[in-house]
Amino acid sequence: MGKYILGIETSCDETAAAVVRDGREVISNVIYTQIPTHTLYGGVVPEIASREHVLKINQVIKKALADAKLDWKDLDAIAVTYGPGLVGPLLIGVSTAKALAYAKGIPLVGVNHIEGHICANYLMEKNESDNSEAVAPPYMCLVASGGHSHIVRVDDFTKYTIIGRTHDDAAGEAFDKVARAIGLGYPGGPKVDKLAREGNPEAIQFPRASVGDSPYDFSFSGIKSAVLNYLNGAEMKGQEVNKADVAASFQQAVIDVLADHTIKAALDHGMKTVALAGGVAANSLLRETMKERAEAKGLRFHCPELIYCTDNGAMIASAGFFEYEEGRRADLYLNAIPNLKIGER
Repeated sequence: MGKYILGIETSCDETAAAVVRDGREVISNVIYTQIPTHTLYGGVVPEIASREHVLKINQVIKKALADAKLDWKDLDAIAVTYGPGLVGPLLIGVSTAKALAYAKGIPLVGVNHIEGHICANYLMEKNESDNSEAVAPPYMCLVASGGHSHIVRVDDFTKYTIIGRTHDDAAGEAFDKVARAIGLGYPGGPKVDKLAREGNPEAIQFPRASVGDSPYDFSFSGIKSAVLNYLNGAEMKGQEVNKADVAASFQQAVIDVLADHTIKAALDHGMKTVALAGGVAANSLLRETMKERAEAKGLRFHCPELIYCTDNGAMIASAGFFEYEEGRRADLYLNAIPNLKIGER
């Protein structure tokens, strides 16, 4: 029969709900994205995001249950993101999940959003028979998104150790800022990825930053500044800028650092598998580079399907399942924690 978990995700600008069986089998996955709305403003507006969540969350949850062909009595638990993220959007999801858990008499599980991204690596489509590629701890995981860049050692399904982290901008944040600087707009990551395919990644030598004696840590503010200085210098000299070359060279510099630090961390810690997680994990060059460099070192590589890289309810349901199996439950005092850290309970 298995255990069915309803996952609810509202940490930023996606209203999402999904039903997952036993932490791996996706039964339904519904996502309402607010990207078209926030594109008008060049980025996410928290107040608008909160209002959109209020309008859509009940519809999204109902559709997730309907698509799964399940009733409330079939659910073993409700899992919800309670941090990190934007406090307003988080509160919408948390409040809804608590109300449903109370009204329906279903156990409630709080999930860390970043741990949810890591658990996206366990997901597979309904009735997918070939489980040979299923990932299981221990492994080293690069979590890269608009707000986070971490190298995490996944010791068990609910046990995480941060090995490396950014000292300033997250990788996704750097992508967004550079995209804005070269006139691509929001969301920056996919647009830089697309434009970079038309450019030469060796045209401009942007810096690959290291952080003192921290071989696994990141710093992306320097490369962001280098891109801005390059653009300003060209403008002052009246030189034409090849935006595709800028995008390709910037992207290559960021991905070189992300991949090299993650592979080094895996080798140094005796891991046999490396994985990707987070929105930046959808970047085509990052996926290709990580696979190539991991396999060159004899490591197995895994990354989630594209739909599970960006925010979704299935990853939250998966993480919630493993928390549920550990016996962890949230009460009705569960609150949003915008700056929740990996591993905090």
